[in-house]
Amino acid sequence: MYWLFLIAAIGFEVMGTTSMKLSNGFTKLIPSVLMGLFYILSLSMLTISLKKINVSTAYAIWSGIGTAAIAVIGFIFFKEQINIMKIAAIALIISGVVILNLAGGTH
Repeated sequence: MYWLFLIAAIGFEVMGTTSMKLSNGFTKLIPSVLMGLFYILSLSMLTISLKKINVSTAYAIWSGIGTAAIAVIGFIFFKEQINIMKIAAIALIISGVVILNLAGGTH
């Protein structure tokens, strides 16, 4: 159950960061408001997940998967540059998350 809260936290964090980009430096009201709402929801879900998931594991997964997801969104929707180094970096992030999970992540 607590892993579902962590997954929700990641989703809200990704939506918050995407809204941040769409807010155009707080010049667009709706994306700016959504950004704040999504970050509040993300941190709330992350906090609940910490009841049963170690903070080191939860935060690494939250930030790692969120970072990888935002990189992919940037490439696809915002036409950001992609190259082999960026792909390798995302692969390393995902590998790190997998290794943390294999090492054990609940208490």
